[in-house]
Amino acid sequence: MDIRKGKLEIQNSLQKKLFVTGIGTEIGKTVCSAILTKYFKADYWKPIQSGDLHFSDSMKIKEWVGEDVIIHPERYRLQLAVSPHQSALEEGILINSNDFKLPETQNNLIVEGAGGLMVPISDEEFIIDLIEKLNPPVALVVRNYLGCINHTLLSLMALERKYIKLEYLILNGNFPADTERIICKNIQEETKIIRIPEIENITKENIERITKQLEKI
Repeated sequence: MDIRKGKLEIQNSLQKKLFVTGIGTEIGKTVCSAILTKYFKADYWKPIQSGDLHFSDSMKIKEWVGEDVIIHPERYRLQLAVSPHQSALEEGILINSNDFKLPETQNNLIVEGAGGLMVPISDEEFIIDLIEKLNPPVALVVRNYLGCINHTLLSLMALERKYIKLEYLILNGNFPADTERIICKNIQEETKIIRIPEIENITKENIERITKQLEKI
């Protein structure tokens, strides 16, 4: 019996791996990813960066979490700040979910997607297909705006249809009580809720302050 292999398997089974996605774009996935990366002392990986290569999400995580955080390189770095399938098409690239595998690490790992669940990565596949292929549980980021209930419930339905585990529902910012009630009554009992306060200035200090305020999750 290889005792070392057995020990490694036990360690891997205790790893926290999360895929951070959202109900849409510009709702704070990267900020929430920074907080989760800090909280779980995790590595960070952005499989597809589409646009903003001068200040990518990986670079933001490094700035907000600290220089010691391990950032795994993107599988695709695309030039245009548009849907990944369109940016890839412009560069003559065909993205396939089989191109991806989780980075090898013994640390916890936070994976951040592009946009929401139904953002296309090709003519045939979407971010949700990438999640299904990689197979980590999901943290779904929700922000309050007109239509957020509809977008949240549609996202929940999409995850359930694929039998993808929703481990965390992240309420990012302030929510009217009734909006929060409707959203939370539609999640599974085992899904944990994380509430992130409104952040006016995104800085390393504020990320650290909010991380310390989180209850045990």
